[in-house]
Amino acid sequence: MNATALLRIEDLCVDFATGHGWVNVVDGVSLHVGAGEIVGLVGESGSGKSVTSLSVLGLIPRGQGRVSRGHIWYGDRDLTTLPVHELRGIRGNEVSMIFQEPMTSLNPAFTIGDQIAEVHRRHRGGKRAAALARAAEMLDLVGIPNAHERVRDYPHEFSGGMRQRAMIAMALICGPRLLIADEPTTALDVTVQAQIIELLAKLRDETGCGIVFITHDLGVVAELCDRVVVMYAGQVVESAAGRELFLRPRHPYTEGLLAAMPQLGERGTELPFIPGRPPEPWRQPDGCRFNPRCRYTVDHCRGGVVPAIRSGGDHASRCLRTDELELLGAP
Repeated sequence: MNATALLRIEDLCVDFATGHGWVNVVDGVSLHVGAGEIVGLVGESGSGKSVTSLSVLGLIPRGQGRVSRGHIWYGDRDLTTLPVHELRGIRGNEVSMIFQEPMTSLNPAFTIGDQIAEVHRRHRGGKRAAALARAAEMLDLVGIPNAHERVRDYPHEFSGGMRQRAMIAMALICGPRLLIADEPTTALDVTVQAQIIELLAKLRDETGCGIVFITHDLGVVAELCDRVVVMYAGQVVESAAGRELFLRPRHPYTEGLLAAMPQLGERGTELPFIPGRPPEPWRQPDGCRFNPRCRYTVDHCRGGVVPAIRSGGDHASRCLRTDELELLGAP
């Protein structure tokens, strides 16, 4: 793992309190993000992507969840050991997050400008007027027309795409070195999606910040990300450079995701899909967690711990048959 990375997550385990007791939902996740690098974090809903990202900023609800093992290094600081007041100094300042739902993440009782300015005043100080002027600059940066007037608008007066841009402006107002974008293009039309993707790439190029891009849309990943980390049932099952993963996947789950990417085809052809559904966190199968859904499963896939196996360079796969199988890349 790159020792100079902005972010290094090492063997992260996160548990949640449920009716079945404390249940492990993120198990042994390791990944790293360098300056100026966009890392895609992909997988089905419930795979642990968002929980991993929330753990970085210490946003797992106390009493409901806990980091039970592992380290989250931001530079030379382990975020899992920092006191709350130090973590608050990093959160929104050096490390920022764009949340999934801009309508529910923005407070309907306050103007867009006041909510963006609050972040600046919290970390940089200064008077309200100066912070509002900075908020207008950020709205202009993310492509909101008439930004100096729109800072006085409320969230309901912005469209979905504009609210998402406002969330990006809020995340970037203090010039963070690391940005976590949790499905920032979900529920947006394709035109707005393309604009948001272009904006994130431009910000990376201009500021040199590292970005963790969480999504289930592999088409977006192919266009934007330098490296890809694939999660399934709380574990990282494959990680590789973007082009390498799309051309030569090493895990059957990745092959299934690539095959299921929407594409133009002949009328009447069957759409590919992965059979079954992910396991419940309190009922994980023995051995490889994907084995009940995998068409390549053999007996030894159903027992023991499956390690991450490296196959050259930075490509790793949690599959016991990774050297035997010839898996298909993206169509």
